[in-house]
Amino acid sequence: MIDMQTKPVHHHLDVTEIKEAIPHREPFLFIDRVDILEEGKRAIGYTQLHQEEPFFQGHFPGHPIMPGVLIVEAMAQTACAIIFSQGNMKNKLAYFISMDNIKFRKPALPGDALEFHVEILHLGSRAGKAKGKALVKGGVVTEGEFAFVITERNAL
Repeated sequence: MIDMQTKPVHHHLDVTEIKEAIPHREPFLFIDRVDILEEGKRAIGYTQLHQEEPFFQGHFPGHPIMPGVLIVEAMAQTACAIIFSQGNMKNKLAYFISMDNIKFRKPALPGDALEFHVEILHLGSRAGKAKGKALVKGGVVTEGEFAFVITERNAL
């Protein structure tokens, strides 16, 4: 993956702009801010984990860690923010169709600041593929690739 810190930020999406781009809402919205590094191509999503997160209550009592599948979901939400913040992609949805080479390296804990470094590998009119890394303090927590299908929001 390309070093995300080498290019300046093209623009920022705050949580309100993220909600305009993607349909996710609390408690299933896992990104607080997105820095678009390259329009339609690369970005870094951010979230700060708090002890009060609902998933920490049951995963696991006495030893709370963020579920790995939610870390992958946060990477996918970052990918959606990259794609659907573009004017021509408004009112679209993406659904996972595959996940490849997902690796869980370390747990994400209450108090951790997570960064989701995501790059769109391919984007067509109906599907796409992305790769991402989730980092805490510069160390890789989770990484992998995922593919998705794109549809209209009102198509359901």
